Amino acid sequence: MDSYGRAFTYLRVSVTDLCNLRCVYCMPEEGMKWMPRDEILSFEEIVTVIEAAAACGVYKIRLTGGEPLVRSDIAVLTRMVARVPGITDLALTTNGTRLAELANDLASAGLRRINISLDTMDPVKFKAIARRHELHEVLEGIQAAHAAGLRPVKINMVVLGGLNDEEVADFAAMTLDQAIDVRFIEYMPLEEAKGCAMGSGNFSFVPNQISKERIAARFGELEPLEVGDGMQGPAEVFQIQGAAGRLGFISAMSAPFCKLCDRLRLTASGELRSCLLDGGGLSLKPLLRNGGSRQD
Repeated sequence: MDSYGRAFTYLRVSVTDLCNLRCVYCMPEEGMKWMPRDEILSFEEIVTVIEAAAACGVYKIRLTGGEPLVRSDIAVLTRMVARVPGITDLALTTNGTRLAELANDLASAGLRRINISLDTMDPVKFKAIARRHELHEVLEGIQAAHAAGLRPVKINMVVLGGLNDEEVADFAAMTLDQAIDVRFIEYMPLEEAKGCAMGSGNFSFVPNQISKERIAARFGELEPLEVGDGMQGPAEVFQIQGAAGRLGFISAMSAPFCKLCDRLRLTASGELRSCLLDGGGLSLKPLLRNGGSRQD
């Protein structure tokens, strides 16, 4: 519990800083300066932190990156985390490019939920946004996640004016016949993304209210939902009438939800942060590598 009365029950764990895409809102085209391998926490060190967090009341873990599926033996870490006493909700966020080959192993290891980042279904726009060609692999990964029994499968779309904002209704249509949750995310300018294309005139900020209006113009008024299955989080949740899936709107810029935040973040290099935007954190690596106990 922090001084604002927020109870932190959710830990997001970055397992690598590496990524195999070069999305325009995330990093420069030439990539970034990656951390040396020995600076990245080992599986055992990650699990030690998760065990300590679970002892303090954290029960939800999300594995992230970079791109977590580029880390070797990610299914092994997934199984290790799933076995930690007190952890009852284990999820992962991925760009989906390696998901088709790993979905079954991850589900068998104890993964329950998955978020797949996909900003466009147009191959030309995908190349423009991700600077790579793997759209087909991502679409295959979505189907593999379903087949592996991961529920719910969530699609995360970062809405970028002038690049993909005209596709929001097309993405919403994915929920009509499939039990897929599509979430529309406002672009957030993070420190790590300095030097990317934002501000170069390539795209612009789109508030989620605009996306809602575009979807409603095609499908009619959206029905607000109250859900308790892990879909909600910071999202406002809606449904197109009669649809199999749901829509989520994460409006961190136009409607900040800091007072509701229940998550902490562990970076790949062992820094514990309460917020990606606060610019600082507490390094746990000295404790982990110099004989510190779980209590420490």
